[in-house]
Amino acid sequence: MVFESIRIDFNSDEAIYIQLRNQIILGIATSQIQEGDALPSVRQLAGMIGINMHTVNKAYSVLKQEGILSMDRRRGAVIQIDADRLYALEELREDLQVLLAKAFCKNIKKEEILQLVEEIYDSYRE
Repeated sequence: MVFESIRIDFNSDEAIYIQLRNQIILGIATSQIQEGDALPSVRQLAGMIGINMHTVNKAYSVLKQEGILSMDRRRGAVIQIDADRLYALEELREDLQVLLAKAFCKNIKKEEILQLVEEIYDSYRE
């Protein structure tokens, strides 16, 4: 399963819970994790990757807030993609505004950005 391949960069400026969140999202986008899959328990995942349980719990909480997983009493954390596309699109717009403004400041052309977006998007499942 994808969780054995999760690698945390302890020297990164990015928070560990964000690194974990991002890797779970990438796992979903690349079909390594499917909707309906149960994630390991907080204790199991923390042990697998050698991090604190509170860090895993925080990553799971963020994913729950973002509508990517839900908590089931019997199965634990389960991938449950939020059907609210309008909310997701607005959230994406906000994130892109800052990224695109940064690219503009660095003189990166629109065509280069669009090509990069297509390359990245095409690498995910269709």
